[in-house]
Amino acid sequence: MSWSVPLTDLRITEDDIEAVLDCLRTGWLTMGPRVRAFERAFAAHVGVEHAVAVSSGTAALHLAALAAGIGPGDEVIVPNLTFVASAAAARYCGATPIFCDSLGAHDLNLDPADVCRRITPRTRAVVAVHFMGYAADVEALRTLCDERQLRLIEDTAQALGARTPSGRIAGTVGELGCFSLFSKKQLCVGEGGMVVTSDPELASKVRLLRSHAMTSVTWDRHQGYAETYDVVDIGFNFRMDEARAALGLSRMARLDDDIATRRAHVCHYRRALRNQDGIELPWDDEEVARASHFAFPVLLSDGQVRDRLRAGLADMGIQTSAYPAITDLSEYVVGRGDETLARSRELAERHCVLPLSSVMSEADVDKVVTAVARILDEQPAHARANA
Repeated sequence: MSWSVPLTDLRITEDDIEAVLDCLRTGWLTMGPRVRAFERAFAAHVGVEHAVAVSSGTAALHLAALAAGIGPGDEVIVPNLTFVASAAAARYCGATPIFCDSLGAHDLNLDPADVCRRITPRTRAVVAVHFMGYAADVEALRTLCDERQLRLIEDTAQALGARTPSGRIAGTVGELGCFSLFSKKQLCVGEGGMVVTSDPELASKVRLLRSHAMTSVTWDRHQGYAETYDVVDIGFNFRMDEARAALGLSRMARLDDDIATRRAHVCHYRRALRNQDGIELPWDDEEVARASHFAFPVLLSDGQVRDRLRAGLADMGIQTSAYPAITDLSEYVVGRGDETLARSRELAERHCVLPLSSVMSEADVDKVVTAVARILDEQPAHARANA
């Protein structure tokens, strides 16, 4: 499929290419000095003591859960409206994800009051997802977790650069913050992730487990810092390579500008769609100003209207997306009949993610808006009335 307006897009600059070529010319490709430099730059950018580069955002969540002490028999509270990796991380550790509901149409993030209701003696941690690039209420969750002696892990895969109402950077309120560097994200290297923390013991645990729990890595031995290694735990091969770190370092210089461009496009969308019949816009203008805008979701009246809109846009070459609730996935049938998750299921059924990237133009936004209006205005009269 050739999209006239893809869901997202990126541009690799000559500086990006040269940074990767410089890495290739050195002949050192596995985790080494560029990874360390990328970690230092990332930690400085988000304002934490430690950043640990890994192979994906999913690997970041997995290692964060292990570092937090999550294991068999534990429960981890996770939003029902999120990407599946948020829940899978608990299962990788032998724990059980307990799904919580969303706040509602005004805020698609998890509901702290519902989190509180789902805490049991087996609960070990809460995974707070900053959905679509909007900060969840992690300050309320921080207070709750402190009161109940729970770990708070922030899934910031979609929200690099977002801030809480108090100005805290998303990913830095919990004990551990997990970021994704996948191609659709604000800072992308293809595949990659980062775990951040200000706790040196947690950082050391993540560093150990990402590379087979070896006491030294290949670069250390190459530099003569160690002659051999021991293996002191059951670890994983979750390393980031040098080429991706080089690309990440190059792209970091443009990160703030790219997020500002995304925000400008979101504001353009919101102005154009604010009075469109059949469209509901989650979050308010203050939250838009704090968000980092991984995606631009809109809410339709129901699933049928949403599906009709998506099909119509696809016919015009405009790509869209939507996230199923986790309990609607075949592997996560447990809890599917839980009526206390009704809000998240309803929001999953009627949201549509419109195209957004830092390289799209205002004309692209106008094209999408015009197409949305045309499709919705052509709906049957009873559908418009229900909307």
